[in-house]
Amino acid sequence: MTLHDLIRTTDIPTRRAFLSRLASSMLGASAVATFGPSALANTLRLGTQDPQNPLVLGHASAKHVIYLFMRGGMSHIDTFDPKPGKSTGGPNEPLRTRADGVLVGSYFPKLAEQMDKVCLVSSMTSKQGAHSQAQYLMRTSYELRGTIQHPSLGAWCHHLGGRHNPTLPGHVTIGGAADMAGAGFFPPEFAPLPIGSAEDGLQNASLPRGVDEERFQRRLKRLAELDKAFGEKHNQRTVQAYSKAYTEATGLMRSSDLAAFDIGLESAAMQAAYGDTPFGSGCLLARRLVEHGVRYVEVMSDGWDTHADNFDRLGDLCPAIDQGLSALLADLDARGLLQKTMIVLVSEFGRTPDIDQDQGRNHYPQAFTALLAGGGVRGGQRFGSTDPEGRQVITEPTTIQDLNATIAHACGIPNDYVLTSPSGRPFRVADKGQPLTSLFA
Repeated sequence: MTLHDLIRTTDIPTRRAFLSRLASSMLGASAVATFGPSALANTLRLGTQDPQNPLVLGHASAKHVIYLFMRGGMSHIDTFDPKPGKSTGGPNEPLRTRADGVLVGSYFPKLAEQMDKVCLVSSMTSKQGAHSQAQYLMRTSYELRGTIQHPSLGAWCHHLGGRHNPTLPGHVTIGGAADMAGAGFFPPEFAPLPIGSAEDGLQNASLPRGVDEERFQRRLKRLAELDKAFGEKHNQRTVQAYSKAYTEATGLMRSSDLAAFDIGLESAAMQAAYGDTPFGSGCLLARRLVEHGVRYVEVMSDGWDTHADNFDRLGDLCPAIDQGLSALLADLDARGLLQKTMIVLVSEFGRTPDIDQDQGRNHYPQAFTALLAGGGVRGGQRFGSTDPEGRQVITEPTTIQDLNATIAHACGIPNDYVLTSPSGRPFRVADKGQPLTSLFA
C-alpha cells in the first residue's frame, strides 16, 4: 500500500494524527505546532477557492490589530458602562478618567489614566445569547452553521491584506481554545498560529536532541523526493499547502524573527509593567509580534461567565486586564505604534442589569460595550449609549457586524468586497455590517 493509499483509507481524525506524527518523525520538528492542527485538517478537505476579482486595499489607518477577547460574557455595567446611583449599578462606585465625562468601573484605576486614548462603543447589541454561537458570531460576523465554517475576522485581514513580514505568520492567537473560528473556508495557510502560553512562546521550533543540521537537511531532501511524485500527480492547492507548511516552518526556525516569540528577552521592568499574569504576558507578546510585523494578534482571557459572585469574580479577573491593557496602550504609544495598531477589547455579550440572589449576572446580548483604541480611532470618547439602568441601547445601536466592519475598514478592507466559498456562495468580511466611520480622527 502506498503512502497516498494509507492516508486516503483512514478516517479524518486518524489521518490528522498520522500526518502530525509524520511531520515530527520526518523532520524532527513539529509543523503542526507552527501552523495548527486545523491547517492540516483543512488541507484534507478544502476544495479550490479563488477570488474572482483582485482586491485593492483602501487606505489603512491600522497596519496591525491586537484583538483582546473576554470569553464568557463581560458585565458591561461593572466595567465600561457604569450606572452610578442605580440599583443595577452594583456595589462599586465608578471612576473618573482622563477622558472628560467618561466613567469606568472601579476595577480599572490604571486604565482610567489611559482613557484619553480609548473609544468605548457602549451601544453594542445582539440577538445571540448562547456562548458558542455568540463567540462564533463575534469572531466571524456570521451565525454558526453546521454546513459551513466561516473565516474569522483575523483570517480575512490576513488573506486580503497579506503579511507584513513574510517570515512570520500573518495571524496569531495566544491562549485560544481549539474550538475558536479560524481559517474557515479560506485556504489552510490563513489559519492562525496558536500559542498556548505567552510565557512558553513558540514550542518545537528548534531541532531535538540527536538531530544535527546535516541530518535535518537529509530528512528535508528525502521528504522533497517523496513529495515530488505525489505533487506532480495531484497538482492541487491542498497538496501544495501541506508542502508549503513545511517550507514556512523551516524558514521560521532559521529566522532571527523567531525571537519575537520570546518575552524573556524583555527587561524585568517591562515584564513587571504588563504584570505576571497570562493576560499581561499575552499583551506583551502581542506587542512584540506587531513590532516584528505580524498583522493580527488575538489574546484570550477566560472566566467571564459570572452567573454567581459576579463582583468577587470581577475583583479577581479585572486587575490583570487593567494592568495588561493599560501597559499595552502606554507602551505602543511610547514606541509610536499606537496610531497604526488598532486595539480591540470585546466579549460575546454583556450581562443582565438585574443582580440575582447569588450576586451574579446572567447572559445579556441586548446591550454591551466594546473598546477600541489606536489605529486611527479618536480617543477620549464614548460612542452610543444605554438607558440609565443599562437595559437597552438608546442611541447609535451597533451590531456585531458593524463593529467588525469598522475593524476591517481600519485595515483598508472594502466592506463590499465579495469572496466566494468553495461551494460558490458569496461572502463579505462583515456580512451586512456598516463601518462606524465617525469614530476615526
